[in-house]
Amino acid sequence: MAKQESSVKERQRTDLDEPRQFKVIFHNDDFTTYEFVVKVLMVVFFKSKSEAERLTVEVDRKKLATVGIYSHDVAVSKTEKATKMARAEGFPLRITCEPLD
Repeated sequence: MAKQESSVKERQRTDLDEPRQFKVIFHNDDFTTYEFVVKVLMVVFFKSKSEAERLTVEVDRKKLATVGIYSHDVAVSKTEKATKMARAEGFPLRITCEPLD
């Protein structure tokens, strides 16, 4: 008996998982100036002046603040760029990136 071929095609899964997200965190210290933190937030993280100032106050009051949520590559790139800016100016600003829960 001959095998009949069906005109029905199987569907293949084409769903792609969303990339894992990472949060970039600024940590407070007693040496990095308010003005410099605002500048980094505006230049590297493209925050408005008012948003950068709000985040800077949050870092100062709460000792840390999440300044953005990005894909891994973007989070690492922004963290490295901001850290290099801080070191070039002689500031010990600590910036980390962690997986979003």
